[in-house]
Amino acid sequence: MERVNPLSYLPVADGWAVFAAHAGAAKTPDWFHNIVANPETIIEVGRDTIPVRARVAVGEERETIWARQKAFYPRFARYEKAAGREIPVVILERLSARREGSRRLDLR
Repeated sequence: MERVNPLSYLPVADGWAVFAAHAGAAKTPDWFHNIVANPETIIEVGRDTIPVRARVAVGEERETIWARQKAFYPRFARYEKAAGREIPVVILERLSARREGSRRLDLR
């Protein structure tokens, strides 16, 4: 089943970072759990459709990307405070070929 989840994203060296902020809700969004369980998916960035593999950023990588996102979009700092949890940062890295059965995340 295809699922579409429009998300804010930040270009990073390895692809794109997306944030499981859930607009500051205490609960991590369902799409995060789905993508951790099934990391190969297809994203749309502008008019491009791109196969990717997801991984959760940790440590210094996560902190650096999260700080950039909060500086660029200050509302993400408010989401973090309201949620009372560490907001997961997911890196979407480009795959060389489209995989069948992948879900789609819309990054427009």
